[in-house]
Amino acid sequence: MSEIALRAPPPALLTPIAPAVDARPCVRGKFLFAGSEKLYVRGVTYGAFRPRPNGESFPEPEQVGVDFAQMAASGINAVRTYTVPPRWLLDFAQRSGLRVMVGLPLELYAGYLADRKGAPDIERMVEDWVGGCAGHPAVLCYTIGNEIPTGLVRWLGRRRIERFLKRMYDAAKRADPNGLVTYVNFP
Repeated sequence: MSEIALRAPPPALLTPIAPAVDARPCVRGKFLFAGSEKLYVRGVTYGAFRPRPNGESFPEPEQVGVDFAQMAASGINAVRTYTVPPRWLLDFAQRSGLRVMVGLPLELYAGYLADRKGAPDIERMVEDWVGGCAGHPAVLCYTIGNEIPTGLVRWLGRRRIERFLKRMYDAAKRADPNGLVTYVNFP
């Protein structure tokens, strides 16, 4: 088995090169703002990663710090996660001048719309996930699901899926009333 040696990043990469994120984003008309500044999102996805032994689905904090510094140096100002990040990751993002689109993996539970037997309390899960990130200035928004399979939408009907997403939206807003909430899909 071969080993991979990682070199330590240059000290310049560990120094914040972007101003820390302080103001939470809000919607005004069709634009996002952070304070009085219009926010132009230039983002990339971050993950999905294999869970570490402690259960976190993100790299070690040192690696996240290096990754975020390199992203900020490249002009990126946002990252999208597919799972809920730990609070320390949000802190790293804030120090690096990045905002985080927090993924709530609800698509994993969409099948319970067709068969509710054994279904977990998904609304409570959303409240817990969002509650762990609520109020953090690095949170750009929460995504209440990612690409619910079209076959499931056709089978159950659009209105049932819309009601499900509305319940998830309401649960997220209960946990973070000022947080932005969105759904992610493809054309």
